Amino acid sequence: MKSTKTHRPMIHTLETSESKSSELYSRFAARDARYIQLKESLGRLKRIMSWKTVLRVNTILKRTVDIVGSAIFLIAFSPIYLLTSLAILIEDGRPIFYSQTRVAKRGRHFKMWKFRSMYKNADSMKADLESDDMTGGVIFKMKHDPRITRTGRIIRKLSIDELPQLWHVFTGDLSLVGPRPPIPVEVAEYSCWDMKRLKVTPGLTCTWQVSGRSDIDFETQVNLDIDYIKRHSFIMDLVLLLRTIPAVLSGKGAY
Repeated sequence: MKSTKTHRPMIHTLETSESKSSELYSRFAARDARYIQLKESLGRLKRIMSWKTVLRVNTILKRTVDIVGSAIFLIAFSPIYLLTSLAILIEDGRPIFYSQTRVAKRGRHFKMWKFRSMYKNADSMKADLESDDMTGGVIFKMKHDPRITRTGRIIRKLSIDELPQLWHVFTGDLSLVGPRPPIPVEVAEYSCWDMKRLKVTPGLTCTWQVSGRSDIDFETQVNLDIDYIKRHSFIMDLVLLLRTIPAVLSGKGAY
């Protein structure tokens, strides 16, 4: 009987010890799980912050190139500005420049300037021409547009008419590289997919400008622009700028 009484407290002590050990193990396991979860969360946050830093640096670098590049081009092309202005004045008088409302990033409107390449009554003639020899779908384009002056045909073929837009690059309305800014009437006909073109700052040149320009149909233009938005980088912009030079000099797809 004494032996039985002696073993019962020992058994109770062992059971209590095992219970405490199990409780301690559960606490440590829960603490380890929280530590692992915290470590994973910090890892994800670090990756996100690193990616945001890359994007921020890329944005700053792109804007720096836009400012410096546009300033250099504005000065370098000043003789072309003068000669083009004289040619327009001699053939069709004033105004030398033509302005048009365009749609920029997130639907913001701005007034974009270019050298006037059409006769003064070009806008009033547009309604009569919309069904004749059109190309481009949403975009109004004609291969043989009678509204274009003789000077206009030359400066359009070489994209000289768009040189004043370097000022918009300098002020931030445009970038050197990016989807071309559409007009509000075109945007009104955009689908949800087409609207993705407005996610970034528009530019002077982009993928479809070096791949056939106006010879490319509207749907392909949109797809190329969206592909650029997904993949664009500083190196990609430099490559597109370099490819723009032969594309402009060849005059292919420019009208």
